[in-house]
Amino acid sequence: MISFCRENMGDKKILCIGLVCLDIINVVDEYPEEDSDTRCLSQRWQRGGNASNTCTVLSLLGAPCAFMGSLAPGPVAENLPDVSIEDFSKVDLSQYKWIHWEGRNADEQVKMIERVREHNSKQEEKNRITISVEIEKTREPLYQLFPLGDLVFVSKDVAQHFGFTSAAAALKGFCGRLRKRATLICAWAEKGADAMGPDGVIIHADAFPPEKLVDTLGAGDTFNASVIHSLSNGGSLQDALTFGCQIAGKKCGVHGYDGILH
Repeated sequence: MISFCRENMGDKKILCIGLVCLDIINVVDEYPEEDSDTRCLSQRWQRGGNASNTCTVLSLLGAPCAFMGSLAPGPVAENLPDVSIEDFSKVDLSQYKWIHWEGRNADEQVKMIERVREHNSKQEEKNRITISVEIEKTREPLYQLFPLGDLVFVSKDVAQHFGFTSAAAALKGFCGRLRKRATLICAWAEKGADAMGPDGVIIHADAFPPEKLVDTLGAGDTFNASVIHSLSNGGSLQDALTFGCQIAGKKCGVHGYDGILH
């Protein structure tokens, strides 16, 4: 089975590549009906984007990490470019033990992952970079990322788009798309999450719902970060899956991310 333990890697970091954006959150008493007027109790602006959120949670968990994406000098900006292979070619790969891609401009991301594979081919096993990818959106170009990750996160939306009605069914259905010895994970909201390791055995972790559901924005990113954190520290797949569900559940019970470890 693939080992995610990275002993003797010093302070090497986890790099998250993808989107950073501005989230504007309006807090209301209840979800508004269509075409209705609803009084806003409060509003906040916060940094968002899948890869950015994942990096935030990794940092809160104490992991050395870094983010790579387009940033704007002002508070709001339009048409920021995605990270290209030209940008990525400047990255010193020796700094990283794990690189996570939020599936976006897949054609360029394929080239970036190829660069990491080439780097890994020249390294001892203990110094190789683990590659993870997130396939969240139902966009055909993203599906070429399935066979590229050592760890692949596939979303409930993508699973349902392919006609699967459960996480376990999705894992069985998508496993043929994976590279040899890869791991596939699918979270299914309140039904928890399932994972399939290289041995083909499906494991499950129940959800950990908060006492009061407050804010689900970024729960999936929190799950991904927690799983990566656990695996990068040598945790088992079962432990990582359970930890991911636990921290994602805590996140749903607080606004933002600051209280997820309390």
